[in-house]
Amino acid sequence: MLGDWRQELQHAIRDPFELCELLGLPVSVAQGAQDHGFPLLAPRPFVARMRSGNPNDPLLLQVLPRQDERRSPSLPSDAVGDLAAQKADGLLHKYFGRALLILAPNCAVNCRYCFRRHFPYDTVPAGDAAWAPALDQIRADATIAEVLLSGGDPLVLGDKRLSRLIDSLEAIPHVARLRIHTRLPVVIPQRVTTALCDTLEASRLRTVVVLHINHANEIDDAVATAVAKLRGAGAMLFNQSVLLGGVNDSVEAQAALCERLVEVGVTPYYLHQLDMVEGVGHFETPVPRGLQIVKELRQRLPGYAVPRYVRETAGEPHKTPLA
Repeated sequence: MLGDWRQELQHAIRDPFELCELLGLPVSVAQGAQDHGFPLLAPRPFVARMRSGNPNDPLLLQVLPRQDERRSPSLPSDAVGDLAAQKADGLLHKYFGRALLILAPNCAVNCRYCFRRHFPYDTVPAGDAAWAPALDQIRADATIAEVLLSGGDPLVLGDKRLSRLIDSLEAIPHVARLRIHTRLPVVIPQRVTTALCDTLEASRLRTVVVLHINHANEIDDAVATAVAKLRGAGAMLFNQSVLLGGVNDSVEAQAALCERLVEVGVTPYYLHQLDMVEGVGHFETPVPRGLQIVKELRQRLPGYAVPRYVRETAGEPHKTPLA
């Protein structure tokens, strides 16, 4: 372990051959890792949870490029209507009462199923002053009570920049809630710093942190500690996952994930049907299979441990429940 989260990010694995060597996998696995313009990026704390010698490890499959990522002309590059929802650079407004800021053009991990892998991140404001038009739009719309921070991953920004942005949002009277969508506390748990927790705890905004965890093996002791710190700072903790073929498309995998989430204090929130963009089709799980999984989860688990199975459809005013 390198210690500091920025060091971990800087030293994340970007070479398929290095990743396969670390995991004791044959060279042929790395040779099939064609990134199609979306390169490998996997932090070492996340890689450490992968099982050596297993080319089908559920964490490995989420990050290692594969030959079957070939782009299909029948799949869009923007399946959820992000571009149509842009009201200013970096600002999306899809749903009543909520607006989303895309704070960063990059993540700490490149998930192969990412629905924003083709997003034009060159339009994302680069500095504090550049966010003024987006903030003006939020300020001018009194119906917006909640602001979501997303990306990329908003927590790739440093604590000071995040604090300044949160200060700006706190100064807008009708904004009451702050929601942070992030995978960083999962892939690099050290990102949950004392400074970050202090900022969240001191904010007048009701803070919700939505993590993105797809498999129980992603939650080790370090992740559990990071979750406890966020809860200690007063944040509500939820998880959303994606139903992924070969990764978590079984009742056993989903039940283990939900139980582990509840164990560490995170509420299972959404199970998303895969957003079908170019390069992700090999992860698709048929909806009837998802419905059967959720049905069996309800038979195994208490209601609070069963996520809502949903799909996002471009132009719709809310997520569409599938079960």
